[in-house]
Amino acid sequence: MNLTAEDGKILILLARESISSILNNRKIQIEPKVKSRFSESAGAFVTLTVDSDLRGCIGFTDALFPLWETVEKAAAAAALEDPRFPPVAKEELKTIKIEVSVLAKPELLKGNPEEYEKQIKVGKHGLIVESGYAKGLLLPQVFTEYGVNASEALNMTCEKAGIARNSWKSPKCRVYKFSAEVFTEGKQD
Repeated sequence: MNLTAEDGKILILLARESISSILNNRKIQIEPKVKSRFSESAGAFVTLTVDSDLRGCIGFTDALFPLWETVEKAAAAAALEDPRFPPVAKEELKTIKIEVSVLAKPELLKGNPEEYEKQIKVGKHGLIVESGYAKGLLLPQVFTEYGVNASEALNMTCEKAGIARNSWKSPKCRVYKFSAEVFTEGKQD
């Protein structure tokens, strides 16, 4: 999508305002220029952390909504609907750091699963693994944080899907890679 650092700041502010308006029971007001600038449909995830610890992360892999709306919905869901955490409290918002990841369209890996590792660049690609009803997704920055290689990245994504680590080698399993433009609160300054 070729977003700038300034675009990233706007998206982070949009995510923060989305959470703030819900916590304060008021309707979010989005400027027409923001809606216009981010009108292209895109998938995105919003990650919330407190002191580098995950506090919530939810998003959309598919480009279902204009980017501004995707970020607004993902931020609200990350704050209130991530089943791993209790909803964010109003007083907690000031301690939360926000990261917005804008996803490129996921690309199905093809060929022999033994060759998947060669198609994945750790640090550039996030992964999605699907097997039956099971689905797991990890953003590109997760693999960098853990310092893993492509094989371990595939195993981690299978674990996230709740399936056996080497399930990605099965012909019944579909593996997608995607890149993301990642904006972290305070890092673009």
